[in-house]
Amino acid sequence: MLIHKKSDILSSEITSKENFENRRTLIKAAGASLITASGIFTGLMSGSANAASGRQKINAFAKSKYGTEEKLTPYDDVTTYNNYYEFGTSKSDPAIESRLFKPSPWTVSIEGAVKKNKQIGIEDIFKLAPLEERIYRMRCVEGWSMVIPWIGFSLAKLIQWAEPTANAKYVEFISLNDDLMMPGQRIHVLDWPYVEGLRMDEAMNPLTIMAVGLYGEVLPNQNGAPMRLVVPWKYGFKGAKAIVRIRFTETMPKTSWMKAGPNEYGFYANVNPTVDHPRWTQSSERRIGGGLFTPRIKTQMFNGYAEQVGQLYSGMDLIKNF
Repeated sequence: MLIHKKSDILSSEITSKENFENRRTLIKAAGASLITASGIFTGLMSGSANAASGRQKINAFAKSKYGTEEKLTPYDDVTTYNNYYEFGTSKSDPAIESRLFKPSPWTVSIEGAVKKNKQIGIEDIFKLAPLEERIYRMRCVEGWSMVIPWIGFSLAKLIQWAEPTANAKYVEFISLNDDLMMPGQRIHVLDWPYVEGLRMDEAMNPLTIMAVGLYGEVLPNQNGAPMRLVVPWKYGFKGAKAIVRIRFTETMPKTSWMKAGPNEYGFYANVNPTVDHPRWTQSSERRIGGGLFTPRIKTQMFNGYAEQVGQLYSGMDLIKNF
């Protein structure tokens, strides 16, 4: 069964103040589970955390030039309004239902068209490249968008370490499949585990990162802890979360949303205001966090990153390859 929800209006903007505060209290109580991620960041993080929320700082990361002129989406909106079907189909579900998720210890398997299949612990992944803050615009197919200060590292560095062979034309990302920690997987909304993919040149682009934090802190469970994909010129569903396997392939991966709705969700999923989703316009968007009457703004081609990525699709029919 495929469930779709139209979400132009934030639940937090129409819920009573009393109910909203009760939900926030529950989320904070659940935050203690995030502390399990602290071991992942040995040497990178401060030794103290906010005991009430479980939020923990990341010490060692550099600032980048990306997005410094942007107005950030409030932290509370970024962490309580999420698309993460492994924890439920409502935008407010992940912050609550992810409270038992344990992002540590964590191992990622590298396989497929590589010189040698191998595994790497998340602590060792962080040694491959320095962490950097990237402020990126993020766009959802449903018409809402955010500006998020991610902390992560270049996916290209991880790919170089993986040593793909000449046969590797695509990179497939496979998320954790564990319905004990991810209760949304007990409902067959999608064919679990969640699978996403990129063409190799997309994966190697300097904009593509693996995120491990946001707002200077460890990535919360509901945002994809301990590691998620961020590709800012594509719609948000391309950002696979809680990744446990990375497979290099010669053929295009069959991704989760392509299987669930092939006429609505293509492999490329580039932000394109001239090609509407069958049920939502893609020509404009509403920034989360501005209130119920926030005016819609014009969506930019490739989410505003055309200068950096437009050449990747030169000569392609972007209506056919949506």
